[in-house]
Amino acid sequence: MRTLTRRSTVLLTLLTAAVGTTAPVAGAEQEKKALPKVAVIGTGGTIAGVSKSRVSFQDYEAGKLPIAKLVGDLKPEVDSVADVTTEQFGNKGSSGYSIADYRRLTATVDAQLEKNDAAVVTTGTDTMEEFAYWLDLTVRSDKPVILTGAMRPWTVIGTDAPANLYNAIHLAASRKTTCYGTVLMLNDQIQAAREVRKTNALRMDTFTSGDSGELGVIDQDNIRLNRAPARVQKCGKKTWKTPFDLDRIAKKALPKIEIAYSYQDASGDAVKAFADSGADGVVTAGTGAGGISPAMSKAREDAVKNGVLFAATTRTGNGSVYDDHTDGVIGAEDLTAQKARLLLLLSLAATDDQSQIRKWFATLGTAQFITRR
Repeated sequence: MRTLTRRSTVLLTLLTAAVGTTAPVAGAEQEKKALPKVAVIGTGGTIAGVSKSRVSFQDYEAGKLPIAKLVGDLKPEVDSVADVTTEQFGNKGSSGYSIADYRRLTATVDAQLEKNDAAVVTTGTDTMEEFAYWLDLTVRSDKPVILTGAMRPWTVIGTDAPANLYNAIHLAASRKTTCYGTVLMLNDQIQAAREVRKTNALRMDTFTSGDSGELGVIDQDNIRLNRAPARVQKCGKKTWKTPFDLDRIAKKALPKIEIAYSYQDASGDAVKAFADSGADGVVTAGTGAGGISPAMSKAREDAVKNGVLFAATTRTGNGSVYDDHTDGVIGAEDLTAQKARLLLLLSLAATDDQSQIRKWFATLGTAQFITRR
């Protein structure tokens, strides 16, 4: 009995091994077909940079390598997590793009999401937070949109670029951020578009979300989300989408919005110059809880009388400027000046109704979880 048992065991093992080597070609094809489809859209930046040497961490040319090459360098590993396609939107530094380019980028992302499960956008980090918030406000699909980049070019030793791109594709393919809007993935950290900001010119841990904190992290195969943006409460509802449908906004130049920075004894010249040059709105980056100098305040009062709409933010980087319903001035709460500019720009493109814009800043701009009792 023991001999028969051993022989049976050996035979069973051999049969199992044989099946394992013959069956699975079809199974592997099925598994490949089942992989999530992720579009990677390249816009350039440091991640696509070429350095003068392997140790020239800050001496490099941004936006030189095509996105297809970057994704190609991640093969075969990336093929195990997603079915990836690429599109080259542009190849320059992030600050080289205009609002008109942003408009085209939204259309590109929307088009890719119609035929893919998620999208990754690579950008330079200098204005990445603005790229992210713009897409967060204008992309109509609730499928995952992940932004990534790098603080060191692709071609130096110790570069963060390949890991960031791989993790962004991995996160997109997981579809765990469905209905989150646009998020950033750098340095193994996942950040919400609304809160994230660049805080250091050189360090790889430059992006933080201030008091709100990161959404989660990626630790190799583990994607951990610890919180979510408030808009996930509207997932599956029409109200999940923002009111800023670029297809419905007239195909004309978008409103001109500027930023005026306050400091000790600041003059009102900047605000006056912006108003005189035809600005539709101005964001003030004020001291403390949004304070501006007496001269700036007087210039703002004059500009409001001439129809210029203002949003008030703090230059501190954290904390809120609450709305006190002063005519022509909207408190932007904890939005940074650069993000308040984008929200004001899109709001004025959609309507000239100040009360509606004020409502959008109070709800969409400062979205909070709604508790029901």
